[in-house]
Amino acid sequence: MIEVEAKARAPEDAEERILRMGGVLEGVENHTDIYFRSPVRDFASSDEALRIRIKKEGVYLTYKGPKLDPETKTRLELSLRVDDAATAERLLESLGFSRFAVVRKRRAKYRLGDAIVALDDVDGLGRFVEAEIAADRDSPTDRARVLEIISSIGTGEPIRLSYLELLISRSSAAPPRAAEKSALGSEP
Repeated sequence: MIEVEAKARAPEDAEERILRMGGVLEGVENHTDIYFRSPVRDFASSDEALRIRIKKEGVYLTYKGPKLDPETKTRLELSLRVDDAATAERLLESLGFSRFAVVRKRRAKYRLGDAIVALDDVDGLGRFVEAEIAADRDSPTDRARVLEIISSIGTGEPIRLSYLELLISRSSAAPPRAAEKSALGSEP
């Protein structure tokens, strides 16, 4: 699946804007995302990610490929449900992967036609709005649609960095101990 996505900082009235556009609240979720380093390549250099996502609905192992265009976060995403996070993490560690960082957020999900719009409150970063369309292929039409949604709801330019990248860049400006604590998080 190709994940066509864009995000921006969320203004105070983001929820009202989504509802005025016809968005329908589908639910609120809490996510704990555990990111891993690869033993064979540098995911930061290759623009990839491997994570375990823990949420009420289950645990998912997800690979995210490199971004496909210069404006959005469109990328290949492969995800599968696993029985439990601890076993998945032990399996990855047995293969040489190591835990790198933890990102936590509260997400309110809205359906807006063919798109999902999320209001995310990310620990250590603040509030963001994301628009996403799941597609079989990369499409300029889908990219234009998510950018249009973001420009109608968000503030400022679209942000191409992931929450993990934002936390790392934020923590690199902090003193070493604070940077480590911010980027690495604590146990889920």
